[in-house]
Amino acid sequence: MANINMINIKENLTHAAERKAMDIMLTGLVNDLHKKDTTDRTKVYLRLADLAEKFFKGKFPDGVMDSVRKAILDPNNRWFSYIDSIIAETNPNFAKMTLLNLGYEAFLRGTKLTRENRKKYQCNIPWLILFDPTDACNMHCAGCWSGTYGHKNNMTFEDMDKIITQGKELGIYVYIMTGGEPMVRKKDILKLIEKHHDCYFAAFTNSTLIDEELCQELERLGNMTFFLSIEGTPDTNDARRGDGHYEAVMNAMDLLKKHGILFGTSICYTRENVEAVTNDDFIRLISEKGARFGFYFHYMPIGNNAVPELLPTVEQRKYMIDRIRYIRSEDCDIDFFPMDFQNDGEKVGGCIAGGRNYFHINAHGDAEPCVFIHFSNTNIHENSILEMLQSPLFMEYHKGQPFNRNHLRPCPMLENPDLLRGMVERSGAHGTNAESEETADHLCSKCDAYAKEWAPIADKVWAEQFHIEKAYVNYSEEHLAHPELAAFQTVEDVKAETKE
Repeated sequence: MANINMINIKENLTHAAERKAMDIMLTGLVNDLHKKDTTDRTKVYLRLADLAEKFFKGKFPDGVMDSVRKAILDPNNRWFSYIDSIIAETNPNFAKMTLLNLGYEAFLRGTKLTRENRKKYQCNIPWLILFDPTDACNMHCAGCWSGTYGHKNNMTFEDMDKIITQGKELGIYVYIMTGGEPMVRKKDILKLIEKHHDCYFAAFTNSTLIDEELCQELERLGNMTFFLSIEGTPDTNDARRGDGHYEAVMNAMDLLKKHGILFGTSICYTRENVEAVTNDDFIRLISEKGARFGFYFHYMPIGNNAVPELLPTVEQRKYMIDRIRYIRSEDCDIDFFPMDFQNDGEKVGGCIAGGRNYFHINAHGDAEPCVFIHFSNTNIHENSILEMLQSPLFMEYHKGQPFNRNHLRPCPMLENPDLLRGMVERSGAHGTNAESEETADHLCSKCDAYAKEWAPIADKVWAEQFHIEKAYVNYSEEHLAHPELAAFQTVEDVKAETKE
């Protein structure tokens, strides 16, 4: 035991020294970047690349830093220009803390630790944790399960502190809050992010509680950002979210941009709004307002008050694949980077839930494999974070991922509903919907027809695309031992399966 304690003390001292050195280096570099013009900033970026390569010697794959330098020196490189513009417009302290906590702690150090712990504990260890400070919300959006939960469930400050303290022990340094409306708990959240100043935080928010005082605090702290919920035009947005919401989002964007706080958007696409939330005018508007990135979420028919009629058509789903990739291409000139939670499965190796890359803890403390999957065997009041990840339902996820060789069909509920039925039954998980419990069969029955209709279209699109096998995928040892379960299909694979 004494030897283990000595090793931990040594590791903590090494980490503290490394973080301090990185802090000093980044402070100087960010200050230099804000003082200089474009030509001089290029020299600073090259210096940053040199320092990063020296500081993290051996931690980057061969050729990566040479590619980075090539992008820095290319005046026509769209994404380097994009990064440069973000740094130039972001508050210096916020930029420094983003690079320090999201870059150093989470991407570089955290990734190494989580990978080591996956091997050590033989279960999923995520890169981030999503949790709900509260169920309370000041809005009631159509088709939203949480809007009906009421105000009864709230995490204590101690609950939230426990999640983060134990998460860091496993190498997890990114924490995202949802709800309800997380900023209902603004006071405790600010206290939390100040205590855990080495972590990076984000909140999915309806924007209505973002004000001048909050922005000033975030400038000072520098380690929290927002994903603002918005759905197209004033008409398409307020039709689902209520009169006046669109105006509140515009005001929040103006405040965040004024204070140099990096932020993004959270967009739920439905049958009613797909075109409105993806057209050039809308993307250009939110970019001009200061949003630099955003998540697109496919509508999920969760809960007994769900509106299955809002599910996008399969034609709209295919349109989203093409549209998001266009916005990210060299052909688009808008400074905005969109990510599609459902259609970008290949980027992350399929379903990321169940702790593979993330999991969700609701306001009652139940650990759920996904924010959309309201079933659990375990609770933060009774179990540690590691015990949650080793619970029966989470281990079902670990054994089953990826749930489909075609990463355009990643979800065990939406595209593979029989798989979720089986996992819930085998694990004995109970429903956690705070409004009224929903059985796995009831939930999945709303997805059966959609999954059947989407499958042949998704398989055709997948077979026509070019796929690159990743050097690292977080799948179970059992899964990796069977090459026939590999998640990369060729055109020949699809044709053979079709004949069968």
